Amino acid sequence: MNQPIASDLVSPFNPVRESSIGHLLLDIGKITFADVEEIVRKQKETGMRFGEAAQSLGLITEADIQLVLARQFDYSYLQPGLANFAPELVTIYQPFSEQAEILRTIRSQLMLRWFTGARKTLAIVSVNSGDGSSLFAANLAVVFSQLGEQTLLVDANLRTPRQHKIFNLSGKQGLSDILGGRADLDAIAEVDYFDKLSVLQAGTLPPNPQELISRRTFDAFNTSVSKLFDIVIYDVPTFSVGADALGIAAKAGGVLLLACKDRTRYADIKAAADQFSRIGVEVVGSVMVDF
Repeated sequence: MNQPIASDLVSPFNPVRESSIGHLLLDIGKITFADVEEIVRKQKETGMRFGEAAQSLGLITEADIQLVLARQFDYSYLQPGLANFAPELVTIYQPFSEQAEILRTIRSQLMLRWFTGARKTLAIVSVNSGDGSSLFAANLAVVFSQLGEQTLLVDANLRTPRQHKIFNLSGKQGLSDILGGRADLDAIAEVDYFDKLSVLQAGTLPPNPQELISRRTFDAFNTSVSKLFDIVIYDVPTFSVGADALGIAAKAGGVLLLACKDRTRYADIKAAADQFSRIGVEVVGSVMVDF
């Protein structure tokens, strides 16, 4: 469905305001100045708005309109079906839903309680398997990017990674390849339509995930991305699987624990929190999810 679009572009001979739909379409190469003249004629004939006229002429698509609207308002979100991301990314496809609003509330709490000063990294850990931590981490990364923070989501689950599927990423190299010295930070991928969001997928599944996580190369990686990004979120294997979660959380310094509604026992949450605290990791809080 078309969005209301201001018609403030009148001809290629008049200055185009940088905030206008027309200027943005020109800037990203979706239309030419010759197209502008054709669009303006269509506007005069039909009374359509600029974007509607351009789309009716077949010069741009709905995806193009969504892209420039996201740039114009500096708030990226998409119509369902665009970009082939996982539909459970509610912060992308349903940004005004109750779930998205809850995630923004969690974002606000984290900005106040954790992401202050030099602290930029946080591990997201589910207490039990199947608690939806990967989807939660992905949605949380999106809302931070929508706030204007340069955000990196790292798939640090070197056993059963999911972020490459959630964001429909191509390419094979990722975190494991960087830690193993087989790739560099070029493996980080910018997410289409989201200028402030990048994802590093897990990469080649290694036979020794715990050893890779324990290497000094992880410390160097963590330091490097902390300099490049405002927010770094680690999607970590579930606490019940092995020691990976403890190792990665220790590198990040802080952990947000996830529990699943009607599944996770309080005793398990407390046991996980106690173990993280014993190794010096700050438990920033816990969240109950129902993904």
